[in-house]
Amino acid sequence: MSATVSADNPPVRRLSDWSDARFGDLADEYDTPLYVIDLERVRENYARLAAAFPDADVHFAAKANTSRAVLETLEVEGASIECASAGETERAFAAGFEGERVHYTAVNPPGIDLDRAVELAADHPGLTVTVGAADTIDRLAERGYDGRLCLRVNPGVGAGHHEKVRTGADAKFGVPYDRAASLLELAADDFDVVGIHAHAGSGISGDDLGNHRELVSRMGELARTIDLDLEFVDVGGGFGVPYHPDDPPLDLESVADATRDALGDLDATLVVEPGRYLVADAGVLLTRVNTVKEAPEATVVGVDAGMTTLVRPALYDSYHHIRSVGADGRAVETTVAGPICESSDTFGTHLLADPTRGDLLAVGNAGAYGYEMASQYNSRPRPAVVVVDGDRTGVAHRRETHADVIATETEVTWE
Repeated sequence: MSATVSADNPPVRRLSDWSDARFGDLADEYDTPLYVIDLERVRENYARLAAAFPDADVHFAAKANTSRAVLETLEVEGASIECASAGETERAFAAGFEGERVHYTAVNPPGIDLDRAVELAADHPGLTVTVGAADTIDRLAERGYDGRLCLRVNPGVGAGHHEKVRTGADAKFGVPYDRAASLLELAADDFDVVGIHAHAGSGISGDDLGNHRELVSRMGELARTIDLDLEFVDVGGGFGVPYHPDDPPLDLESVADATRDALGDLDATLVVEPGRYLVADAGVLLTRVNTVKEAPEATVVGVDAGMTTLVRPALYDSYHHIRSVGADGRAVETTVAGPICESSDTFGTHLLADPTRGDLLAVGNAGAYGYEMASQYNSRPRPAVVVVDGDRTGVAHRRETHADVIATETEVTWE
């Protein structure tokens, strides 16, 4: 049964809302570092967003979290899905999504991706392929594809929590706004043109919401100028979540109202593509302290998770709130650092309860772009992922071993 919007479904789940006892049990049973994903919270987030956009088609941006348990949960709840690669598209179908609920959004797709997308479209005729360049349209035609086509547009407006995720004004993404209408009308001769798409960026909140509204307005105006009957106008996602414990939650109702107003009157369906909003606060990373070092400038707390486990702080300077689990004592300002031989391998400055070797720490808002961006740098195995659903617990990704790290390596045979 789908979750409902109520007092039991708050707009944000803080790190302090999780159970210390549950964390301790999970860490003892599955070891650390360990990702924990709460599927009930995923349902609650989807219910809240679907209620705010009752007339829209809500697509989950799969790149935020492709764990099969998460995808299957959202499929049952009625979400559609947006996939950034052929691999994500395959995962969507494996999780039970029908072709009509799947968008493959290609960004400079390699040939092997396009080959697979065309094969998948033949097996799932409802699949929509979104392209961001005239060249990609030509490449699809060369492969015999003549199915559902959506055009990604560059509206010249970007937004997001970091310059590296502001896509709306980046030339890498989409066809220039002033060329979109003519290109679509040409494409309609050979494809079933069904929609237009744009995305401002990731982690949008606060002052960035004005740019998001401008993007939506431009897309609505473009849709009204195109001499085609479009099924949908996709304005992306990027709805932000609060990472600091005192940050206010996104006023989703106001965002939804502003989005509808900015889009204007259209016969086409509005599509939104949340990723982070649905899964970020549904996930926590558990890690144990292995080293406490008093240095002149800081108390360094070394942990068994690092930038190979959660790269966002190193890559984007992102803040993830960290707290001690089940520990008491005076609050100490610390620098939490991982085991990777890089100065960027830190999780920032945090107040922890008198840190001691063996302490369990919880890292908040780790459900989005956490495990998805994990790597084997320094030949480190990736962590395990467990999912919880009420009292139930299951393993979504087993912990890798050193054998897994070298599994694809072969002895060179010289020719």
